Amino acid sequence: MAPILEIRNLTKQFGKGKETVTAVDDISLSIEAGETVCLVGESGCGKSTTGRMVAGLLEPTRGDVLFEGQNIRSLDSAAYRRYRQSVQIIHQDPYSSLNPTQTVRQIITAPLLRHKKVKNHREAEQRTLDLLEVVDLTPALDVIDKYPHQLSGGQRQRVAVARALTLNPKFIVADEAVSMVDVSIRVSILSMLARLKKEFDVTFLFITHDLALAKYFAWQGRITVMYLGRIVEDGPTQRLIADPRHPYTQALLAAVPEADPELAHHKRQIELRSAEIPSLLQLPPGCTFHPRCPYLVPGQCDVQRPALEPLDVGGRVACPVRKLERVSLLV
Repeated sequence: MAPILEIRNLTKQFGKGKETVTAVDDISLSIEAGETVCLVGESGCGKSTTGRMVAGLLEPTRGDVLFEGQNIRSLDSAAYRRYRQSVQIIHQDPYSSLNPTQTVRQIITAPLLRHKKVKNHREAEQRTLDLLEVVDLTPALDVIDKYPHQLSGGQRQRVAVARALTLNPKFIVADEAVSMVDVSIRVSILSMLARLKKEFDVTFLFITHDLALAKYFAWQGRITVMYLGRIVEDGPTQRLIADPRHPYTQALLAAVPEADPELAHHKRQIELRSAEIPSLLQLPPGCTFHPRCPYLVPGQCDVQRPALEPLDVGGRVACPVRKLERVSLLV
């Protein structure tokens, strides 16, 4: 059975000539139905661009996106409409992703009526109330006629989640879905998304720069780590957290604060050679992480671009130097 979503050699470039920026550079990834995959990396690594291409909001420069085994570029108009309804996105910023001139009622009922998911306005209103209850905006009657500016950041993001659920999607791209809300309510929204995943049988691509959030949300799933447009490591979350193989993954994990003072005291720090992230306009040759990598092998890492190779313990890594070496972040 084909994965619900597969991307093959996906590349996205912006600009022209010498000012061309390669935001996503020849990445391949498959996601099984019901799986939770977290795409992790620093700002500017291409993870949001990848999510927008998966959701059909950006056209790839090269490569393919396959949904349920079908290349979305070859779909006819009716099939493409079904794909766009099946793949929804929760944007990062609820302040700009919701129309400020519309009430919550209008925001939620619009896709229901547009795509004929309900028979009439009365049914649309009832469905809207049900969805607001599902995303914990209760009592729904107190929220339905409010405008976005009358809601808190967390409430706005819940409205955005409700809107994403209107078309009964099979796949949701959650693009930094909790980064714009207060830290105190992030866990409640993540718990809600985990519950909705089970209730609606939805597959998630969760995009975040925070590896701690990825660990929490995808503990039973998979983490894919990106750096400067390329995938450098991916694998089952529990393996990747316990046994990170790529130096960049190790650095990300080392930067995650520990609540336990004893663990924090014994946590090994990864000393990077440089804190500077190379410019996308002047990417270094070979492994793009080599200017910062503490394990640099001159003549190899700065010359040869490493391939993403499978690991015996599960997953893939793009680092032949560290591929076979198990690393503990505790000393």
